Amino acid sequence: MTVSLSGGCACGGLRYRLAARPMFVHCCHCKDCQRQTGSAFVINALIETSRVEILSGTTIAIPVPTDSGRPHVIHRCPDCQTALWSHYGGRDALSFVRVGTLDEPAAAPPDVHIYTRSKLPWVVLPEGVPAFEEYYDSRALWPPESLARRKAALAG
Repeated sequence: MTVSLSGGCACGGLRYRLAARPMFVHCCHCKDCQRQTGSAFVINALIETSRVEILSGTTIAIPVPTDSGRPHVIHRCPDCQTALWSHYGGRDALSFVRVGTLDEPAAAPPDVHIYTRSKLPWVVLPEGVPAFEEYYDSRALWPPESLARRKAALAG
């Protein structure tokens, strides 16, 4: 991806733009993601919250329970309730943007499949994309530039 990506909610009340390419893209098969999306998995583009530019509208932040007990806040359109991005573990500096809300979701394919231990049996994972039963060591998979961006975002 060489240009910024734009997206929005189902009703069009909220529009956003990513001011940089995502640091990494997860396809998560955990039971929390299945339950929260009503689907087999979720695809999240990880990016610094400061690089998610809201062009119009606003979100409401909804805390949701998780199996791990760690905080998880989903940002939704207040009108149509589309889930646009999440903040996990109280780390508000990182946003997990729902790739399906991008205007061109094909521009952000998964870099990794995670929590495949709870993957639905009829989901077939693509060859050539790393897959892990649980989480993984990001230092082993992320590009150095992405690791540096994440470190800077978390440092404040």
